[in-house]
Amino acid sequence: MFNVLVPDNVHEKAIDILNACEGISVSAPGKMERTALLDAVADAHALIIRSGVTADAELIRKALKLKAIARAGVGVDNVDLAAATARGIVVMNTPGGNTISTAEHAFGLMIALSRHIAPGHQSLAEGRWDRKAFSGVELKGKTLGIIGLGRIGQAIATRAQAFEMTVIAHDPYLPPTVAEEIQVPLLSLGAVYARADYLTLHTLVTDETRGMINAETVATMKDGVRIINAARGALINAADLAAALKSGKVAGAALDVYETEPPPADHPLIGAPKVLHTPHLAASTADAQVTVAVEAAQLIVDFLLEGKAANVCNPAADSS
Repeated sequence: MFNVLVPDNVHEKAIDILNACEGISVSAPGKMERTALLDAVADAHALIIRSGVTADAELIRKALKLKAIARAGVGVDNVDLAAATARGIVVMNTPGGNTISTAEHAFGLMIALSRHIAPGHQSLAEGRWDRKAFSGVELKGKTLGIIGLGRIGQAIATRAQAFEMTVIAHDPYLPPTVAEEIQVPLLSLGAVYARADYLTLHTLVTDETRGMINAETVATMKDGVRIINAARGALINAADLAAALKSGKVAGAALDVYETEPPPADHPLIGAPKVLHTPHLAASTADAQVTVAVEAAQLIVDFLLEGKAANVCNPAADSS
């Protein structure tokens, strides 16, 4: 009998899939406190987690029976891949499940930023009628630079093209033929920075990308550039972006993610003018949460009962 632990809130359809399988026992208590999780994981053969659970080296040391972790979502930066690989634990994700939700949210942030929707609403709610203060800009004819042309970046690109934007991208790992199919030229990072009126981030945090939006790179961008981040907060040096917003070099920023979540009260961008915030909502649609949960459950079923691994994030563990 395989024990599957689900220490976070996932859609009930995922639990139904697991419960329907002979040979699998499910424990799904909902969101677990860290201490309880560390105790419970000792008997788990598999975990299904979301972004709120950190599968770090400490947890992996205590998970003596663990064979697989399925992340209901895309990013696995809350999993210590090196520790998992060293133990032969396969880490899988569901990269397609929240693609549309994330792309729509990022694009919605871009529109809202351009048309001052949030401050305009707040002004009217407070009894003011100040149209001149919230004059915006059109997306048509502007150049959108996409950093990371994976599933989400591609979905952004097709939507931007429908709005008659010029779309350019940087992605050193994408086969050029994929970009050609959607008619998006792949350029150097410097060229994207220099040409973009809007810059949207859809890449992982690595040693190369951490803090990639900083004082030095912003200086190479167009005056009045607008920056959207629905990927990972650590891609942006918050203090440097705050300074660029204050100087006017950056006309606005829309942020759904933060290096520490929730962000501290003294975060340099919280409450700053010309910044639109949402609390990590990009994948938070009913549609996406069902899809990623069901996909994660099926990954675990296939792995435990049939020995099949898909969407593996640490191939060395799968081959060990």
